[in-house]
Amino acid sequence: MATFKTISSADIKTTRTTLNQLVDFVEEDVSGSATRKKYEVFVTSSGGGAVTSSLFQTVFDQNYTLQTANEIFDVTFGVHSGSETAFSASTGVDTNGKILFMSESLMMREKINVYRQFAQTLLGDASAKFRAPFSSTTATDDIDNALFLCFKRLFVRDGVKRETFAMRFFQTASASPPATNDGNISFVSGDMTGSVIFTDVGAASSIERSQFGGDVGNIVLASDTSQTVGLMFYQKGVAVLDLERALDANQDMTGSISCIGNSDAVTDMSASFVPHFVASASMDQILDHISSTRFGSGSNTFLTFQNNTKINSTLVFCRATADEFNYSSNPSYTDAEGRILVIDESEQGTQKSFSFVSTIGLYDANEELLATAKLSRPVEKNDEKDLTFRVRLDF
Repeated sequence: MATFKTISSADIKTTRTTLNQLVDFVEEDVSGSATRKKYEVFVTSSGGGAVTSSLFQTVFDQNYTLQTANEIFDVTFGVHSGSETAFSASTGVDTNGKILFMSESLMMREKINVYRQFAQTLLGDASAKFRAPFSSTTATDDIDNALFLCFKRLFVRDGVKRETFAMRFFQTASASPPATNDGNISFVSGDMTGSVIFTDVGAASSIERSQFGGDVGNIVLASDTSQTVGLMFYQKGVAVLDLERALDANQDMTGSISCIGNSDAVTDMSASFVPHFVASASMDQILDHISSTRFGSGSNTFLTFQNNTKINSTLVFCRATADEFNYSSNPSYTDAEGRILVIDESEQGTQKSFSFVSTIGLYDANEELLATAKLSRPVEKNDEKDLTFRVRLDF
């Protein structure tokens, strides 16, 4: 029969600790086509001039067809319905309140809906605008054309640690020679110039909060922290970049993009990044261009941060006084007459019992085993020792 000892509330303590892990991503993961998975769910028609596209793309840490590949983050793009980009491409509103767009634009409703979805999730209002700095009330700080980076739970864990986010980004990209008209953008392979570092430095002392999105920090230029280029939602693991400030929005774009009603589904284009390219290109073409030319294409790290893993612990102190647990309840510990078998006999003829503690069991009020704790090595217990074992339960 086992011997039990009641554990009082004074012997139980609770605590919370935070574990930080450094996470970094390399350039070729986001720039490579084999590590970026598309989900083509949008199609304009079934004819020869049909344009298909994804609404977002997922970046993996290796070829996404391999079973060992891990999802790193999702990347997508959104436009606010009240922005200049949407206004310049719109031809009005129909009788049902649906915004109408010119034939030269593509997927504008999808781009607006993506923005609305993130605004609903992070701001609690689908019609709201992201602004950087977050608490700004100035219209010039509006994020009208947003790039959303949604980092996966595997890497974010319980959130991103403040002031650890840093990302290298190319604000300009030079055009490459014209490519064959295969429906792809011909400038995605151009040389990249003008890289800068975006960071959330200063977020620890000026943290802001969204009722729905949690803690928010401003993403700024490392070389000039007065220039805010986006927002970081720490608990959600979502970075929102203002493309008009993060890159050169007026840079001339040349190349070919898919269009509607053309037999080869390609049209030549020469215009600025904002608003012409982001309004005329499909979501996949925008994401292909940004992913291929704005983060680098080598084996260097382009983005890093530390995550937070919150560990809740219950500490149970199991105390054994000098005259407790000096023998075993194992039947082999007694002789045929039920007397304790003693190995150590003192010079005075006194028999002393002792035991070796190897396992601690935690039971409920009905003496049902709930958990066991194994010691790394057995510990001797005798009448000259007062021992306390600390059992830690993490969850």
